[in-house]
Amino acid sequence: MGESNPMRTLVREIALAAGMITILVLAMWAHTGSMPPLVVVESNSMQHDIEGEIGTIDAGDLVLVHSPDSNQIITFAEATYITSPNYGYESLGMEGDVIIYERNGETESTPIIHRALFKIEVGQSVDADGQDECSEGVYWNGICVTSWTVPGSDQVNVEKVNLIFDGNKTGKYSCEGFAAQHGSNWFSVENYTPSNPGYITLGDNNDCNDDQGVFKFAQGLNSMHNGMIRPVQDDWVIGVSGAEIPWLGTVKLMVSGGDSPGPSEVPGSSFFYLLLFVGLVLVTPMTIEPIFRKILRNSPEMIEAEREDAIAKVYSSEEE
Repeated sequence: MGESNPMRTLVREIALAAGMITILVLAMWAHTGSMPPLVVVESNSMQHDIEGEIGTIDAGDLVLVHSPDSNQIITFAEATYITSPNYGYESLGMEGDVIIYERNGETESTPIIHRALFKIEVGQSVDADGQDECSEGVYWNGICVTSWTVPGSDQVNVEKVNLIFDGNKTGKYSCEGFAAQHGSNWFSVENYTPSNPGYITLGDNNDCNDDQGVFKFAQGLNSMHNGMIRPVQDDWVIGVSGAEIPWLGTVKLMVSGGDSPGPSEVPGSSFFYLLLFVGLVLVTPMTIEPIFRKILRNSPEMIEAEREDAIAKVYSSEEE
């Protein structure tokens, strides 16, 4: 039998690897309904523990992205409101869903991965006077919104939103740091008039500094072109975060350029576990292969095959 062609073997191995990766990506696409089905977490704004934690989102993790069209988004308020049908729902270490969204709908901005704290919905409205103006209420999408409703709270058809997450009429969301030093121990919203319906979002590790700046001590986040991030509209939501795959996204961050923070916010333990994982991937086949060979060698089928091979050799030598 002729020797195998090294180039042909290499091409075959590359094709096999590419095929396996394609099947994996397509399977995740089918599961999540979203493409790409994974995103890499760049910042520590969702981190729960300084050394990282499986089951929560850390910098360097990969997160499955589920399509928002096929998943109801449950907010922290709804998951902590005792009469809500979604009471007790948790995702990635806390109550409520984590969403991935574009800042003010800007596709060129880096998306944000934060928890949906509560949602503002249109309560009552009247037709606009024309020229995008309202004699009462807030102009939005061709109507004048005169009242707002927050699911998972007692805020129903209110002109201004007032919430305090102290466990009385809402769930508990405690604040530390600067806010606590100034007497605000709970996340709260006072006399807030929304600019539009949408989600108020907050990183689990951002200590009540919500993205929209509705908490009086919050600085908020800015978009690239349109100032402070406004309540997240449904069409700005890229996806709902599913399960995390820890550590593996660190590799991508290590080679990232541009405005990416790189691996600077990745927990130190993630590097250790990443190296450990890579080592296991390399060592496991070398460890398992001899065991399987021994099992196969001692199997009745293999023993019978060796016996038949030995008999064939005897007959062959006699014929010579």
